[in-house]
Amino acid sequence: MEMLKLSNKGEMIRRAEPLFFWVGASTLALLALWLLYRLLTGFRIWVLGNGRLLSPKLGKWAVVTGATDGIGKSYAEELARRGFAMMLISRSQEKLDDVAKSLEAEFGVETRTIAVDFGKTDIYPKIEAGLSGLEIGVLVNNVGVSYPYPEYYLHIPDLDNFLTNMINVNMTSVCQVSLFLPGIGVILNISSASGMYPVPLLTVYSATKAFMDFFSRGLQEEYRRQGIIIQSVLPFFVATKMTRIRKPTLDKPTPDRYVAAELTTVGLQSQTNGYFPHAVMNILTRMNRLQRTGYLHRRKLREMKNGASLKNE
Repeated sequence: MEMLKLSNKGEMIRRAEPLFFWVGASTLALLALWLLYRLLTGFRIWVLGNGRLLSPKLGKWAVVTGATDGIGKSYAEELARRGFAMMLISRSQEKLDDVAKSLEAEFGVETRTIAVDFGKTDIYPKIEAGLSGLEIGVLVNNVGVSYPYPEYYLHIPDLDNFLTNMINVNMTSVCQVSLFLPGIGVILNISSASGMYPVPLLTVYSATKAFMDFFSRGLQEEYRRQGIIIQSVLPFFVATKMTRIRKPTLDKPTPDRYVAAELTTVGLQSQTNGYFPHAVMNILTRMNRLQRTGYLHRRKLREMKNGASLKNE
């Protein structure tokens, strides 16, 4: 009897072998196709790029907020290099004048400036008046503020004013300036990788950057059929005054290096880290989080199983 059972099991296994083979082969083929697709997509984005998209053919003017330092200044310089006339918007008129003169001297482009404090909410009629009548091809919503140092939420000095200023600068600005979107070809909203996951001790900054990311992706879905490109840009650390990183490295590039790389992704990614090493960092972060989630899930199942065993005893 036992021999008959073993014989039947062996026969069943032999019959199932072709099925297992084709399931395994199909799985491997799908994985290979997925990997090939990812490699080709990565080659298209990070090697070939889309550098010719951003040109004054989109519209004569490029508008950059927070244009006097760091990433914003680098965007202004790179877009001026591509031939755009530049509208620079920031808080300090003196710094705006310096950047405008530099762009005019180096690239021979027309420049205009609007000096406003994005921490205030009564500035938008002035911005609207300054942009009126301009053929705007590119808008870079770059202005932003962060913490002076990492801190627990309730221990942040002058918390009420801190919150008002950060919300106005990091959130209200992108909503209000984007009201001028119908005539614009490309909008780049500079968020942060800290908006992809909650960052304790930078909680408010992280949350405002998450808002910018979600806002950008939502608008892209609403307006893509009108031919408007809206991109959410999520850099990791860049060597700027705001990050207090003085020495650039491969994973912490200069603003110029970061912006040159990021602009090649426009039209190819609606959400981007903008720089290949940052994209790799994002993939590794996601993998680590998935591994953590899987480990915690398995540990919980083991604990539940052990608890059930103890009850049965």
